Amino acid sequence: MRKRHQWLAGSLGVGVVAGLLSGCGSDEGDAAGTGEPVIMGTTDEVQSLDPASGYNVGSWLVFNNVFQSLISFPRGSTTPEPEAAKSCGFTDSASRVYRCVLKDGLKFSNGNSMTAEDVAYSFERTLRINDDKGPAYLLSSIKNIETPDDRTVVFRLRGSDATFPMKIASNAGAIVDHREYPADRLRTDNKIFGSGVYKLDSFNRKKADFSVNPEYKGSAEPKNSGMTLKSFHGDQAALKHAVQRGTVDLAYRGLAAKDIYELEAKTTQNRGNVRVVDGASAEVMHMVFNMKDPVVGKLGVRKAIAHLVDRTALVRDVYQRTAEPLYSVIPAGITGHKTPFFDKYGDRPQRDKAAAALRGAGINGKVKLTLWATPVRFGPATVPAFKEIAQQLNASGLFDAEVKSVPLDEYDKGVRAGKYGVYVRGWLPDYPDPDIFITPFFSKKSVLANNYESKRITDDLIPDTVLEANRPVTADKFAEIQSIVADDLPVLPLWQGKQYAVAQKGIYGIEWSLDASTVPRFWEISKSEE
Repeated sequence: MRKRHQWLAGSLGVGVVAGLLSGCGSDEGDAAGTGEPVIMGTTDEVQSLDPASGYNVGSWLVFNNVFQSLISFPRGSTTPEPEAAKSCGFTDSASRVYRCVLKDGLKFSNGNSMTAEDVAYSFERTLRINDDKGPAYLLSSIKNIETPDDRTVVFRLRGSDATFPMKIASNAGAIVDHREYPADRLRTDNKIFGSGVYKLDSFNRKKADFSVNPEYKGSAEPKNSGMTLKSFHGDQAALKHAVQRGTVDLAYRGLAAKDIYELEAKTTQNRGNVRVVDGASAEVMHMVFNMKDPVVGKLGVRKAIAHLVDRTALVRDVYQRTAEPLYSVIPAGITGHKTPFFDKYGDRPQRDKAAAALRGAGINGKVKLTLWATPVRFGPATVPAFKEIAQQLNASGLFDAEVKSVPLDEYDKGVRAGKYGVYVRGWLPDYPDPDIFITPFFSKKSVLANNYESKRITDDLIPDTVLEANRPVTADKFAEIQSIVADDLPVLPLWQGKQYAVAQKGIYGIEWSLDASTVPRFWEISKSEE
């Protein structure tokens, strides 16, 4: 995720870009669905129902289940396969021309037929609107789109981009009905029309009701007859009580770390009426430094902070071990992962080295510092985490640090305006490839807005990595990027998360929404009486 707000494990040799893809599984799901309807609770907010915006986990819960993309990640896989498309693939060795052929008989939930026109319109619309909270940046490599017939779409790219298939398998590739969505503005009437597994029947601030889409034609086979998504708006305690009382069947994300720890202990001991299911994740959190800030703009100050932050204590005391210390901008399990921040700054506080770094920057007294955060966007433990880090810095006697937390809108404006010297950025990847942890942060159009640029990264290494279809071959170049970032310290990686869901007994299939692709798959969840 630029799933801008938040932030897979396994060895990721993605071979989708080498040739045409052929489908797997059934061509058509069970239109009626099977089994009981399921109620899911979450603290994540649905920020928009328009896929040209709503770039956050709460909105993805809707998009992944209501819209189709040309290709998608099957359960348990990090390699995209055909979904709305019958086949897709690069038609040239330079990875600049990507062609897809649609399946026959595709329809939107309103009964309108889906054609190549809708596909082209969807991508062009997202790019035209270019919403600040949308996925347009993922599609920036598109030069133009051709539709030679009703079933064929040809993407011509500005340059080689071997990651393009993974980008359009994300929510950036959601296909909308061109008759229903305005070309140059977002839809705001809370109505939604897609060709995915489900259709949205009703939506308000408290809940969203979904039923199985009878028009759906794809590989998914829904194991329930409908879903209700209840929103708890950041109230972790209310979500925990709801799943324990059985007023929701499962809680997807958003529980407090201490509650997960407590419930997981009961699961291990076979006590209680719920169970905790966990899975791999590449969700990460970074501390970001504004390189033009008068304080942390000095490399010596950033190095001192890097020598003092104790990630082990952070994940133990704040996250109750529901996360792991992170020493790189590319998390463990992703191609090219290295640990340069561990190698350069260690894994425990080193006051002597921090003090030396400050002296080298000409600083002798305490460094006054404000750490900026926002309470919900990057997870409910964000503010406590930054308070823990401030305490660690202050315990050294070298810093006088405090934490300020502001609402999301104010926070976003402050980041863009360069108001904050030190601030938080969480990230949940759009696709399981090292590029998604590098290009959004360290390209010339960085989403971090922290005034950092390395010409070696932007002019050489990033362009070289996007040329390579054989992704494991990029490992050395990504290793060099990680080393440069660790030297320059525009960010300080803090932790890599795990995915959790808590469910009533009799709820099955949750694990397929907690895999490396990070796709929430309503259709895999079933409910039975126990």
